[in-house]
Amino acid sequence: MSTILAIETSAELASCALLAGEIVTVRSTPGVRSHSQSVLPMVQELLNEAGIALADCDAVAFGAGPGSFTGVRTACGVAQGLAYGAGLPVLPLVTLEAMAEACRAATGASDVLAVLDARMGEVYWAQYRFDGGKWTEVVAPALSAPQDVAPTAAEGLRACGNGFAEYAGAFAGQPFAQGALPDIVPHARELALLARGALAAGQGVPAAQAQPLYLRNKVAYTSAERQAINQAKAGA
Repeated sequence: MSTILAIETSAELASCALLAGEIVTVRSTPGVRSHSQSVLPMVQELLNEAGIALADCDAVAFGAGPGSFTGVRTACGVAQGLAYGAGLPVLPLVTLEAMAEACRAATGASDVLAVLDARMGEVYWAQYRFDGGKWTEVVAPALSAPQDVAPTAAEGLRACGNGFAEYAGAFAGQPFAQGALPDIVPHARELALLARGALAAGQGVPAAQAQPLYLRNKVAYTSAERQAINQAKAGA
């Protein structure tokens, strides 16, 4: 039974989760500006509550994106620092797939369209199908204007994500937007559950090889990101 630490900071909500066997324990806090300061205390709380050290985990998972530049880089850097210090593999996981998992848990749907607000009048989106106990991409993660979201027709398709709330006018009248769940955002709880299958499938990578998933370009780390990475390495 796997023990996996998961970190998610790609959107407004920062969350951490610890999967231990079949039990998932979570911590979360809102406020994107405080993500770099809130992650490590949440991680320590989870480990202390479980009575284990980081080295007792089998892997560290993180929401690799798409999402905010600062958010995905913070999660990646912290996951790398923790995993490197403890000698653990890293599991970079797609945030939109985590949203699809949350939608499936809420509705039972096996075909899901996940739409995440990307700011600047755009959304990140992808379409997934759950079959044989795992998710497969129907439409790969993309960045587009809300009106350009074009899922493949699927019976029983359910939609989710804060993009539907942020751009309600653009989605008005779209059949796939009917009954969308706008409150679903990436969360470490679903990442931890997805990470179990990813670890079993051998998808773990060395800490130095873990990379965010960008659909926009950016170059430099911010000072807050560098601080979080250095704290993670020192703590590990």
